[in-house]
Amino acid sequence: MRIRILLLFFCLSSPLLFGRVQKSASVRVDGLYRPALATANRFLHAWQTQDHETGIMMLTDAARQSVSLDQLQSFFSPGADAAFEIRRGRRLKDAEYAFRVVLFDSSNSPTRPQFCTIVVVRAGQGEWAVDKLP
Repeated sequence: MRIRILLLFFCLSSPLLFGRVQKSASVRVDGLYRPALATANRFLHAWQTQDHETGIMMLTDAARQSVSLDQLQSFFSPGADAAFEIRRGRRLKDAEYAFRVVLFDSSNSPTRPQFCTIVVVRAGQGEWAVDKLP
């Protein structure tokens, strides 16, 4: 009987003994982070839904010129089960943010996600654009 009581006590108290208390991380976000993140999210949603026109319109001129039309066509054709994850971004310059992303492209390799970075820049008053494709 004592063994059962000790086992019961150990099972009930083990999360308290071995569990980690996670501290709430307070992340400070400047006023430009949210619109930059929203732009990255909208761009990747255009990629996911194969909305070529919206995605291409969200690119800076420099980003458009750095890839061919065929590459853009291929990029915006990820397949039916495409998905993405956006990780926390970091500020590169005054109005430039880099976000690590994971693309799950079902057209090329359905079992291998693509780890990459998307760079978003402020293109004007209240306007943001993608300067580097994932």
